Amino acid sequence: MVRRLDARAPDFADAFDALLHARREIEDDVSVAVKAIVADVRVRGDEAVAEYTRRFDRPEALGEEPSTEVLDAIDVAAARIEAYHRLQRPKDELYTDDTGATLGWRWTALDSVGLYVPGGTASYPSSVLMNAIPARVAGVTRIAMVTPGANPVVLAAARRAGITEIHRVGGAQAVAALAYGTKSIAPVDKIVGPGNAYVAAAKREVFGTVGIDSIAGPSEILVVSDGESNPDWIAADLLSQAEHDASSQSILITDDAGFADEVEAAVARTLATLPRKEIASKSWHDFGAIIVVASLDDAAALVDRIAPEHLEIATAAPERIAAKVRHAGAIFLGRHTPEAMGDYLAGPNHVLPTSRTARFSSGLSVLDFMKRTTLLSCEPGTLARLGPSGIALARAEGLDAHARSIAVRLDGK
Repeated sequence: MVRRLDARAPDFADAFDALLHARREIEDDVSVAVKAIVADVRVRGDEAVAEYTRRFDRPEALGEEPSTEVLDAIDVAAARIEAYHRLQRPKDELYTDDTGATLGWRWTALDSVGLYVPGGTASYPSSVLMNAIPARVAGVTRIAMVTPGANPVVLAAARRAGITEIHRVGGAQAVAALAYGTKSIAPVDKIVGPGNAYVAAAKREVFGTVGIDSIAGPSEILVVSDGESNPDWIAADLLSQAEHDASSQSILITDDAGFADEVEAAVARTLATLPRKEIASKSWHDFGAIIVVASLDDAAALVDRIAPEHLEIATAAPERIAAKVRHAGAIFLGRHTPEAMGDYLAGPNHVLPTSRTARFSSGLSVLDFMKRTTLLSCEPGTLARLGPSGIALARAEGLDAHARSIAVRLDGK
């Protein structure tokens, strides 16, 4: 049976804390091995990359060429993702204040980005679109994709996203090559994209030399629903994330205990028909939960503590609950808005904060591929009005040269 919590029970606080802090992912410590791979690639370059590729990257079937239906779907998704992200482009600012100082900022795109695309048994064209299109919209001129596979659907998505540089290499060695460069792979400024434990550890290792997007944890979905939703729909939504990985987490919050029973039964029926039922079953039984609250007015506070990657609000007036929520990676409003629409083609990015990091971080956007530079120009009158305060602060910090650099201009020398 899935874990059931009742917000009205005297032990709810302890049970909820246990749910929040349950460790969902136990990875082997690969950091020592990854450090060695990264260091070796940094020294030996392509020779090391080729050696580790022969050792770790298994040959994979290419898969079938994408059908016209799939190619059309990629076009629809790409167009919607691009349109949404174009609205995120920030504006430069420049203004003059009452001291005569001109202040502002300007935004510029990164020169180059590396995109890691996993291989394995599954293909992820949506990840290619979600990472590459915002970079292109931002104005990044070079996007280098690395992948241990050559799945035709992934390659089709790469072409649609405007990627022309693709390297058939994966693992920690690919991340190291992107970070430090080799004769065949020029270094990049930032590395984005999902990967296994070795890829995640390598991104941690090279951070600082290059930027990275994030270290993603297992996927999550939290559904807030009243008793008027279709239980089969909600069950499907919960399992849409459970099928990702055995460490994924699916949670339902409802104010209707009878509806909770119906959803639990619907999950059991649906699991029996899923191709990935073993993975989804383990996720649901080990980490899933159903929380019954006295009123959905109490849901937002629980949502904020969970800070889920995906939040669905399946109620008659979802905006009312959403307005109270502060911490969620993405919010899906209404009974006809399954999270899976956001995964593929609705427009918003599906690269989202996991493991409660939505408390302090956001999903991937155009801003992740841009940087802001501040601007300042002072007139003589500006220095006359503000300089003495600057001198005072510099001397308070014991930095006399700072004070002098202002004072010499005030002295007119």
